[in-house]
Amino acid sequence: MRVANVFNLGVKELFSLLRDPVMLVLIGYAFSLAIYAAATAMPETLHKAPIAVVDEDRSQLSTRIIDAFYPPQFSAPSLITREEMDARMDAGLDTFALAIPPDFQRDLLAGRQTEIQLNIDATRMSQAFTGNSHIQTIVSNEITTFLKRYRPDSGQQVDLALRARFNPELNKSWFGAVMKIIDNITLLSIILTGAALIREREHGTVEHLLVMPVTPFEIMTAKVWAMAVVVLAATTASLYLVVEGALGVPIEGSVPLFLAGTALHLFATTSLGIFLGTVARSMPQFGLLTMLVLLPLQILSGGTTPRESMPAPVRGVMLAAPNTHFVMLAQAILYRGAGFDVVWPQFAALFLIGCVLFAISLSRFRKTIGTMA
Repeated sequence: MRVANVFNLGVKELFSLLRDPVMLVLIGYAFSLAIYAAATAMPETLHKAPIAVVDEDRSQLSTRIIDAFYPPQFSAPSLITREEMDARMDAGLDTFALAIPPDFQRDLLAGRQTEIQLNIDATRMSQAFTGNSHIQTIVSNEITTFLKRYRPDSGQQVDLALRARFNPELNKSWFGAVMKIIDNITLLSIILTGAALIREREHGTVEHLLVMPVTPFEIMTAKVWAMAVVVLAATTASLYLVVEGALGVPIEGSVPLFLAGTALHLFATTSLGIFLGTVARSMPQFGLLTMLVLLPLQILSGGTTPRESMPAPVRGVMLAAPNTHFVMLAQAILYRGAGFDVVWPQFAALFLIGCVLFAISLSRFRKTIGTMA
C-alpha cells in the first residue's frame, strides 16, 4: 500500500461528497435539527398535556388538587361541567379529564371510602401512559398533605433520600441528545461509504480506478478514512454547538477520548457500509439493506432498552455488534466521566470487530472489483 494513493483517493471522495448536495443536507440535518428534535421531543416526555377538571366538590382540597397541575408537564386545567367532559374528549380537546365528586373532602375527613374518576384519551399513547402515573402521584400527594393537617400521624415514617447521579435534574433531553448522536454516527457512516461505492458504480468511475496503479485495499481504505473524517467533524461540531450549546447538556468526560472511541467505531461501521455497498446493486437496494441492519443495531445495542432487560441469547449475539460497545463507551465517558482505564475493554472490542469487518468487506470488495474487470 502506498500512503499517497490512499490520501489522494480519500481527497477525491471528499470532493465527490462536496458535489452531492443531498448528502450534505443529510449530514447537516442529522447532526443539528435531528439531535435537537430528539432531545426536546422524547416520546415519553409529558409536556403541556391538556387536562380538564370537573369540580363538583368546590372544597379546599379540590382547589389544591386543581392548582397542582401546571406547566410544563400540564397545560392550565380547564374547569368544565360533567356534561362537557365526554364532548370535549371526543373532540380531542383534552387528553385527561379529572372528575372530583361532591362531598369529596367531607368523605375523606370522615374516613369514608371515596374515589376520583380519571378519563384518558388513550389514542395519545405516549402522553396517556406517562400522564396516568403523574396524575395519580399528584392527586395522592395532595390528599396526603391535606389529611396530615387534620389527622394525627400514626406509625413511624421513613424518608427516602433520593440522589440522582449524573443527571440530577432527571432531564430526558440529556439522554436523548447523546443517544441520537450515537445513532446518527452509525447511520451516516454506513450510508456515506455504501452510497459512495454505489455512486461510483452507477457513474462508471470504478472502471477508471481499475486502470490506475491502485489496489482494492487502497481504494477501500481511502473511502473509510474520508467518510470517517466527515462524520468525526460533524460529531465534534454537534457536541459543542447543539448538545452543549443549544441544549445545555453537560459533558462530564473527555471529548477527545470519546472521539477516539468514535474513530474506532467508524472503522467498523464504514467497513460495514462498504460491505453493504458491494452486496446491493442499486441505491434502493442499499437503502433497504441499511434499514434491515440499522434497526437491530440501534434497538438491541442498549441505547434504547437496557441490555439487562434483554434475553440472554440476544445479549450474547449483540456482543459481536460494534454499536453495543460504542453505546457502553459513550455513556461511560459522556455521562459518567470515565477515563481510559474504565473503557479500554470497549476500545479493544471495537478494534477487533473493526478488523474483522474490514477484512470481510475487503474480501467482498476484491471479488466485486474482479467481476467488473
